[in-house]
Amino acid sequence: MSIRNQIKSRLPKGFLWRLSALNFLVVASAIVVSGLAIYNTACFLVDAMGGLEDQRQEQFNATLFNYLWIFIITAIVTGSLLHFYMTKKLIKPIRSLIESTKQLKKGNYPDPVEVTSQDEVGELAVQFNGLIQQLHMNDQNRQKLVSDLSHELRTPLTNLNGYLQSLERGDIEGDQKLYKSLYQESQRLTGMMEQLEQLKEWDSATLQTYTKNREVDIATVVNQSAAMFNLQLDEKNIALSVNVPSCTLHIHEEGIQQIISNLLENAIHYYNGEGAITVYGERQKSDYQIAVSGPSSFIPEHEQENIFERFYRLDTSRSRETGGSGLGLAIAKEIVDRHGGEIGVISETNSNTFWFRLPLP
Repeated sequence: MSIRNQIKSRLPKGFLWRLSALNFLVVASAIVVSGLAIYNTACFLVDAMGGLEDQRQEQFNATLFNYLWIFIITAIVTGSLLHFYMTKKLIKPIRSLIESTKQLKKGNYPDPVEVTSQDEVGELAVQFNGLIQQLHMNDQNRQKLVSDLSHELRTPLTNLNGYLQSLERGDIEGDQKLYKSLYQESQRLTGMMEQLEQLKEWDSATLQTYTKNREVDIATVVNQSAAMFNLQLDEKNIALSVNVPSCTLHIHEEGIQQIISNLLENAIHYYNGEGAITVYGERQKSDYQIAVSGPSSFIPEHEQENIFERFYRLDTSRSRETGGSGLGLAIAKEIVDRHGGEIGVISETNSNTFWFRLPLP
């Protein structure tokens, strides 16, 4: 390695040192040029006045020159030290951002970067903290989804494999009832996969999704969705009452139909008692509310928020068949959130009412 390269490799490479070196050169050049200009101007003026002898003139010039150099050196050193200190303080958040980025690269989620200013650097720190929080939340949701999905699929797949192996070995003989049971289990798994696909579609919704939104009469959408359950309701001898006044909303029609279908399916699935399932709508001050109500068991208050989470069931002792997939309400919440609305539940002793609000145009 040459001497030049050795010297170059030993020079500080940090941004702070480079900025300080640049400032030193600029400030030193400005002060030296200014000092020499002042020196020459002062000497010229004194000489033009003619009030000093040659010896005293030279003495004056030498004294002025020495004082100017003392001033120049003092100004350069003081200015450089002050600039170094101020710059170091200003780029401290950037150093914290660099360290946090290194931690993130290693797979760790660093603590939030301290925000010490309201300028561009402070805004960068705020946005970076928000990004870390979002990434952490996404990772937690992903891990929870994988864990929940694995838990949900393990039992039905184990049952299917057990029966199929027994049939293969000849331990049991197949009959219509067994084949029907296996088919229903397979259909339920297929339905769960379809619901997960729907949830994924709404999770990854972008601005392009909203191009499918259009002006629609909400009464038409609700009545069409409810009509799809007439056969199922007749078979179970359950009455359905729909009272949704007309109102034009800017919505994703298929998404709202999915919400109505999920809530009606939920009301039928957990129907317990007597009376009709009702679907009613009401135009409010700034939004339109739709509610699906039906006889059912009471939902404890501390459970009411959790029922909109993925794979959540009120009674963990329920089987997957009686307890559902735990995705219907999660899909409904995701669609409502994409519309900028709200969703919730009102639970009474013998009935439950699931409602959601959509903003008016």
